[in-house]
Amino acid sequence: MTEDRDRAPQQAHGTPPELPPEQAHDGVRHDTFTVTLRLSVPPAEVFRAFADPGLRRRWFKLPGTGATYEHDFRVGGGETAFSTFATPDAPPQRLAYWSRYIDITPDVRIVYVYASQVDGVVRWASLATVELHAGSAGTELSWTEQVTFVTPTGDGRDDLPHVRGGTRLRLNGLAAALASPETPRTTTPHPGGRNQLP
Repeated sequence: MTEDRDRAPQQAHGTPPELPPEQAHDGVRHDTFTVTLRLSVPPAEVFRAFADPGLRRRWFKLPGTGATYEHDFRVGGGETAFSTFATPDAPPQRLAYWSRYIDITPDVRIVYVYASQVDGVVRWASLATVELHAGSAGTELSWTEQVTFVTPTGDGRDDLPHVRGGTRLRLNGLAAALASPETPRTTTPHPGGRNQLP
C-alpha cells in the first residue's frame, strides 16, 4: 500500500503558472518541488532499491529504445544512461542522463545532482535529495528537487509539470518493484557510515 503527495509552491490548482515576459522564451528558470511516497517496507529495503543495480533497473529507466546504463553507487560516483526516443510525427531524439552522488547515508538519505539532455543539449539540471523516514507502517520517502531549466521546451510553461510528472512515474515504478515478489539482488553495495565528498 502506498500513498504519494507532491508540493510545488509555484503551482496552483493544477494550472501551470504564468511566466514573466523575460522568461517566456529564454533565460534560466528555477523551480523546487517535493514528492512524498509512503511505502510498506523498511528504509533499508527502499535504500537497496536505489543501490542495487538489478533492482534499480526495474524502476529507473529512460523512455525509448536501445537504452544503456552505467551505475557507480558511491559518493563521487554516479550514473549515465542513453536511449533513443521516437514518435511517429517527429525525428528520433537522443536522450542522455548523467548524475553524481554528493552524499549517501545508508537507509537515511541520498543527495545527488543530475542533468538531462536531448540531442546533446542540456534541458535541465537538478539537485535531488531523497530522504527515508522510518514509521510504524514502513517508510515515508521524501523526494525534493531544486531544478534549473536551461533550455525551455516551447514557452517553458510545461517543463516543471513534465519533470514532476516523470518523478511521480518513477516513484510509482519504485513502489511496484518493492511490492513484487521477485526482487533480484545482483550486488550488495551498502556504504558503511556517512559518506561525503572530500
